[in-house]
Amino acid sequence: MTDPDRNDVADDAGTGRDGDQEAGIWEAIAAARAWLDDRNGDAAPELGLRILKIVEEAGEAAAAWIGTLGQNPRKGITHSRQDVADELGDVAFTALVAAASLGYDPREVLAQIATKVRTRLTDTQAPTPSHVIADGSPGEPRRAR
Repeated sequence: MTDPDRNDVADDAGTGRDGDQEAGIWEAIAAARAWLDDRNGDAAPELGLRILKIVEEAGEAAAAWIGTLGQNPRKGITHSRQDVADELGDVAFTALVAAASLGYDPREVLAQIATKVRTRLTDTQAPTPSHVIADGSPGEPRRAR
């Protein structure tokens, strides 16, 4: 179980006290890809199914979130936030396996996305709170068609 208040994430080089755990993640991704390739092959239809598996896992995360809210009165509260976090972990892992299956290094994929996000966060052209309209969306309101 992960404590959301802990801030001991490994550094960019994957060293530090979580370095071994991080290495295990990449090994597990490679092993999952190899296992799927051995059993199902790696033709385009199989790769498409691996991508669709991400949607299935996202649906499970959404269902868990609904379960934390007790939104279904027949079922009540059925999940915890930890359940949601675990399901989101499944989404991330499945997405990284899919990226590896397409021939990309999942570490490089994540690093590129992190760089893109950091750039967006520091972009001076990004809307500031003063640019946000009443409904919370950035920019000008859209006109009804």
